Amino acid sequence: MSPNPIAETVASLMPRAKAELTELVAFKSVADFDQFPKSESEAAAGWVADALRAEGFQDVALLDTPDGTQSVYGFLPGPEGAPTVLLYAHYDVQPPLDEAAWATPPFELTERDGRWYGRGSADCKGGVIMHLLALRALKANGGVPVNVKVIAEGSEEQGTGGLERYAEEHPDLLAADTIVIGDAGNFRVGLPTVTSTLRGMTLVRVSVDTLEGNLHSGQFGGAAPDALAALVRALDSLRAEDGSTTVDGLTSDAVWDGLQYEESDFRRDAKVLDGVELIGEGTVADRIWARPAVTVLGIDCPPVVGATPSVQAAARALISLRVPPGVDAAEATKLLQAHLESHTPWGARVRTEQIGQGQPFRADTTSPAYAAMAEAMGEAYPGEEMQYAGQGGSIPLCNTLSALYPRAEILLIGLSEPEAQIHAVNESVSPEELERLSVAEALFLQKYAAN
Repeated sequence: MSPNPIAETVASLMPRAKAELTELVAFKSVADFDQFPKSESEAAAGWVADALRAEGFQDVALLDTPDGTQSVYGFLPGPEGAPTVLLYAHYDVQPPLDEAAWATPPFELTERDGRWYGRGSADCKGGVIMHLLALRALKANGGVPVNVKVIAEGSEEQGTGGLERYAEEHPDLLAADTIVIGDAGNFRVGLPTVTSTLRGMTLVRVSVDTLEGNLHSGQFGGAAPDALAALVRALDSLRAEDGSTTVDGLTSDAVWDGLQYEESDFRRDAKVLDGVELIGEGTVADRIWARPAVTVLGIDCPPVVGATPSVQAAARALISLRVPPGVDAAEATKLLQAHLESHTPWGARVRTEQIGQGQPFRADTTSPAYAAMAEAMGEAYPGEEMQYAGQGGSIPLCNTLSALYPRAEILLIGLSEPEAQIHAVNESVSPEELERLSVAEALFLQKYAAN
């Protein structure tokens, strides 16, 4: 990293950053209150609010959003006439999944092999720390040259839309000239990357019923319609032989013409087992950034342990459909529901219910903010040019902000590079990435203010 005052300040703050991330990761802030206490999320929100107050933020507030969670807001005034930049992150996290599969406890930040492990370390509590580091570095080197708004969401991982609806009801609150979403990641460690597109997502629950109750498979099996088998047939219809997503009426032939993802790199990043093929057709980038992708997230049926020889009367599944830019998520939802209903066999009764939805997003990469970020990242990552990549995940708030503030420039950066294994066991963050991206964000704010 080049020896400039911003970089030197951030480097000196890294021990403090690790201590703070340790505190923040310790909160079990999963916004599914059937699984985790709401008090854990509230405590995490309080931590973020206290951190903003300590940095001189005004109007710090815990916003009660319509989905029953809290988002944290604060405003830091800059010089008169300066532009306003909104910095976004979220403090809620995914469940840890199988805690026994973690090498170290998921809610204890643990250093191992040069990385910091813990749920939310990269996605996205590390993003909260990144924003704080950037602002502290600026304050130590002449001051923050822009007006800064910070919003830390409390339910991003659940997709329940609380902050989106709150923003729509309070349209002036998050208004900004530029918005930096700290919930994406570099294409690879050490390669500075801005995410220019996001796939949207829809969640649909499908329920299949065939009988008034389970039946003995020896007495009735072979003629009695099996709801679980009907569901399996319907789910199988969502994929072609090569694994490509096939939802009736939904096109799946778009091409990604930017940064490419080598198949060997993808296999390594995704930890695909030897001999197992990748699914779909086209380039890897086509498949994960430009095309729809269906995933069966869960099935309600008897577990293997304790199962009885019965024909199942009912079964249900939760299905995710990632929606590429250029496709309306609401229309994709209708197509998915219609497909499931028409492909459920044997006249079985089928019901579909939309659980959540977020629109895809495409940024304007020709804006002055992108030029400032490219220059900043070039300094924070000497010898590297900023790259543009897509992301298969969804950040529904992007579209809400884009609709509310059509003139605002939106940039997506963050700590969720492939080695971070976000949403999986043993999630981790690279402290070097945290340091360099904090430098990049601070330099960006300086350069953007000077435009």
